[in-house]
Amino acid sequence: MKVIVLGAGIIGISTAWHLLELGHDVTVVDRQPAAALETSFANAGQISVSYCEPWANKDAPLKALKWMFSKEAPLLFRPQWPTFGPSAKFGGGWQQWRWGMQFLGQCNDAAFERNVQQIVALGAYSHLALKDIVDATNIDYNRLQQGIAHYFTDQHALDAAGEAALLMQKYGVSRQVMGRDAILTIEPALKSFAAHIVGGTYTASDESGDARVFTQKLARLCEAKGAEFLYGHEVLALNKSNNTIKSIAVKAVNAGSRCQNRGINSYETDEFEAKTLMADAFVVACGSFTAPLLRTVGVDVPIYPGKGYSATFKILKPELAPNVSVIDDQAKCAITRLGDQLRVAGTIEIGAFDNTISSNLSQIRCRMLTKRVEAVLPGVCDTRSMEEGGSPNYWSGLRPATPTNIPIIGKTSVDKLWVNAGHGTLGWTHGAGSGKAIAQLIDGQMPVIAQSKAGYPFKFYGF
Repeated sequence: MKVIVLGAGIIGISTAWHLLELGHDVTVVDRQPAAALETSFANAGQISVSYCEPWANKDAPLKALKWMFSKEAPLLFRPQWPTFGPSAKFGGGWQQWRWGMQFLGQCNDAAFERNVQQIVALGAYSHLALKDIVDATNIDYNRLQQGIAHYFTDQHALDAAGEAALLMQKYGVSRQVMGRDAILTIEPALKSFAAHIVGGTYTASDESGDARVFTQKLARLCEAKGAEFLYGHEVLALNKSNNTIKSIAVKAVNAGSRCQNRGINSYETDEFEAKTLMADAFVVACGSFTAPLLRTVGVDVPIYPGKGYSATFKILKPELAPNVSVIDDQAKCAITRLGDQLRVAGTIEIGAFDNTISSNLSQIRCRMLTKRVEAVLPGVCDTRSMEEGGSPNYWSGLRPATPTNIPIIGKTSVDKLWVNAGHGTLGWTHGAGSGKAIAQLIDGQMPVIAQSKAGYPFKFYGF
């Protein structure tokens, strides 16, 4: 079967890999010049199966309202004015407000537990799929299998974390609640911040690593297996007829676009002319841009971007840098060691389809990450600005979130059209399993995760 995958992030490349493993002919299309250059580029680096908790909970509405007036808020809702015409292509304010209302509908205990079931089930399945890929390929991506520790500076928050741990344990997650001394034993790098820590939670089974490095290396292995890549090309249209996608139209976005498809040039000789690609199945894995693309053919999925930020610094004192990936509850950020660099990532900004960091607000949020890592791990890494002689790498990416935080994986109501998107902040955690599952679905198989006998099988879209 010929399958075209739209999107070369961790989701798209994992999908391509597993389709190739099942013997299918695969083409990957992406507007960037290489894999993993958008949402998968500089995330927190955590494979956080045990911390797969939805954003929507009973406390979220009040917190979001309170945080609306703080530019450093962990979750910042920035209302968008409804727009019409071409500017409404990505939803304008209409889609944001609709998504927000659906999100509020999930902010109750029953929905929270229901969503946890699904997210944890996919996380565990995906972690096994990731391990299988690593065993088969020996990809090196600064992997650390030291678990994840979540520390708290507020006793009330720690008490609530104990309740959450009990819920997670109910669904097979071994999340332990422990005191400050135990947290410091697990990660001694936090000793300089010890006076502020009241306790935390820890899961030994979680791990960390560089999602971009992994995805790019897996993309090269896909190419070696015969996958065709059309980098530097944007999707112009999904061509639908009689409720079936017959083809897609793509176009090069720059003169350096790679065109490796056998036979692609037979459609057009000028790489800047639109090209028509045909296949037996089309998988849309375009992150936040999945929803507006699908709406062009009448498929409506509740995906809206949450803008996340990260800062990456060179480690100056390796002996004092953490080896366990940690979550700072107060700042709602993750700190992860990636070789000789330290990555701090977090915050969610529900606003427009904008991943730039040039605005005053973005600069404030980037500086907030810098201040926090310096407070927790003083002097461990080079947090100086470029003006001060440092070389910090700041980044922001659009997290494609659903109101439930459960990704949309499966077949659409349009024949030959599939979707694998909506992973929010858990794309790296859920990537390998999402790719494996949709490849099996396309192949006519039902993934084992949908056949769970534990009473909460994963529900695939369209099945």
